[in-house]
Amino acid sequence: MKATLLFLTAFSVLGASAAPRQEASAPAQAQGTAATIAQTPPIKTVPGMPPVPDARNIYSETTPNHMGSAVKDHLERIYVPNLRSKSVSVIDPHTMKVVDTLRVQKSPQHVVPSWDLSTLWVANNAERSNEGSLTPIDPRTGQAGKPVPVDDPYNVYFTPDGASLIVVAEDRRRLDFRDPKTLAMQYSISTPRCGGINHGEFSIDGRFALFTCEFDGTVAKIDLINRVVLGYLKLKMPAVRFAESKAALNPLETEVCTSTKGMPQDIRISPDGKRFFVADMDADGVHVLDGDAFTEVGFISTGLGAHGLYPSRDGKRLYVANRGTHKIHGTKKGPGGVSVIDFATQTVVAQWPVPGGGSPDMGNVSADGKWLWLSGRYDDVVYRFDTVTGAVTKVRVGAEPHGLTVWPQPGRYSLGHTGNMR
Repeated sequence: MKATLLFLTAFSVLGASAAPRQEASAPAQAQGTAATIAQTPPIKTVPGMPPVPDARNIYSETTPNHMGSAVKDHLERIYVPNLRSKSVSVIDPHTMKVVDTLRVQKSPQHVVPSWDLSTLWVANNAERSNEGSLTPIDPRTGQAGKPVPVDDPYNVYFTPDGASLIVVAEDRRRLDFRDPKTLAMQYSISTPRCGGINHGEFSIDGRFALFTCEFDGTVAKIDLINRVVLGYLKLKMPAVRFAESKAALNPLETEVCTSTKGMPQDIRISPDGKRFFVADMDADGVHVLDGDAFTEVGFISTGLGAHGLYPSRDGKRLYVANRGTHKIHGTKKGPGGVSVIDFATQTVVAQWPVPGGGSPDMGNVSADGKWLWLSGRYDDVVYRFDTVTGAVTKVRVGAEPHGLTVWPQPGRYSLGHTGNMR
């Protein structure tokens, strides 16, 4: 089937770099920012949550000049959990070499910075067994500590007030709220209609969170104040999606979307907090949701197997890791790459393919914003994308790398995952 105009527009810049950033002069920029903040009503956050300095940009405190004192003596490293190797590869980003391999427990999925930025937690979910654990890493030394037994920790988040560590117990369809230091259980929220609950994002004021339900094609809305599920939203599938076959070598080639439900993955909030973006592996793009109304208001086609989402350091763009397959277990050297979405226009402004094929998955942006680091899920490598040109450099790691984190990162606190900083 020939590509529709929608897909032609999305891929018209295939392989092109992002447009050069036009920066205002320092005085003018400062005056404009001050005026904007003054005219924007302040955000009333939940008790205990740090204030939102700029209601128009939730990422204002994660720019390169906001490296906090809490991370001043932390090593610059890339921590890569290798799902099948039961290990974490530690990369020195300056030498681009693996400088250590940390042995952890079964099926490490993500490396997660703690709310107070003092610890990196490796989520070993043990895949459908009762042997799950969290392994602490000291970011000052890069060494792992003694693992703590925890039921089914596929992913880890933190409440915006820092009072709870949230274990995403995917197989149990449950969110477990634990003490962020001792990991003692506080309470749980059951999500019975959220099969494959895995990735989450929090509202700008901390009142609620949205979690994706990978195997139900839905998103769950969680009231963090009253500790209840407010509802589930079924995501809309597009009429066409990208073709996945050996014959479909042209990235413009599409097919009728026969899937009746999506496979939502990562989720991130817009700078102004009004929209949530949800990557969907089966829809090959990003759903746009109104979080307050809990409705779908748009869809952006990106690439085959849309998976991970990461805002740029200036909060203007969203990097989308396209894994290159609709399958949970893909093959090496697939048609994976990265799409760059402009937050303001909600359009794709650049496409960065992996030369020779690949499978970009999860990761984050370097502290200075110059590099996007992503695991190559099916290729046993890590990719470093230049955020200006899209050029790719690879580092060989363990078997099936997943949710890597780049550390340290700028910001006041972490909401979890691979560094959802605020």
